[in-house]
Amino acid sequence: MRTSRIRIAAVAGATTALALGFTAYANSATDSGAQTHQSTGTVAHAAPYTSAGSVQQAAGQVVANEGNAPSATGQQVAVASAKKTVTVAKKKPATRATSVRQCSGDEISYDVLHRFPKQLGEHLLVTAMNADSKPCWVTASPSVMLGDTVNVLPHSKKDAPGGTARITLKPGAKVYSAVNLFADGKKKRTSTELSLALRDQGGDTGPAVELNAFTSKGAVSKFTWSSADVTNWNTAKPYDF
Repeated sequence: MRTSRIRIAAVAGATTALALGFTAYANSATDSGAQTHQSTGTVAHAAPYTSAGSVQQAAGQVVANEGNAPSATGQQVAVASAKKTVTVAKKKPATRATSVRQCSGDEISYDVLHRFPKQLGEHLLVTAMNADSKPCWVTASPSVMLGDTVNVLPHSKKDAPGGTARITLKPGAKVYSAVNLFADGKKKRTSTELSLALRDQGGDTGPAVELNAFTSKGAVSKFTWSSADVTNWNTAKPYDF
């Protein structure tokens, strides 16, 4: 009976020791697993914030948020990108060509043709050509005085409206105006000459030139009038029939 008790006690002790050993192993394994899990979790959490990851993240934020990156490298990329954007925005456009100036009169070559003498529709066809190498513009009607008179002819009431626009004359280009002659009054005048000056858009005139009227054959022509008026400059000949 004693022997049986001893064996039972021994078995019980061994069993207890084995249980304690298993428990200790389990606790040790659990602590080791927790440490391993914690260490692995730390590495996985830190991976996106490595140097390479920071640059990529910053680069993505430069595009989306105009340079608000979290890392120093990202801030440098953002600043560089922002400076580049500002530089492009402030880039000056191509230089535009110089604005076309008003014709002063010195660059204009004039020709006055006396058409339909002593007939219905008699007029002086004034041709103005830009003889300069640069373009210039004219507007409205020329300021005209006939013979030795000092009265500027009025604008023709039969002329088309809208004559205040600028007409640009390239080198060699021509514009036309007509001085309508009416000899149906009692007081008549005769001359071969007229004075002509260009107007600006405000109606002021430049220096005048003295011109002679000519026939279609190139001879100086006398014209008679009791009243007269003038049309606006036009790129087409008036009364071209």
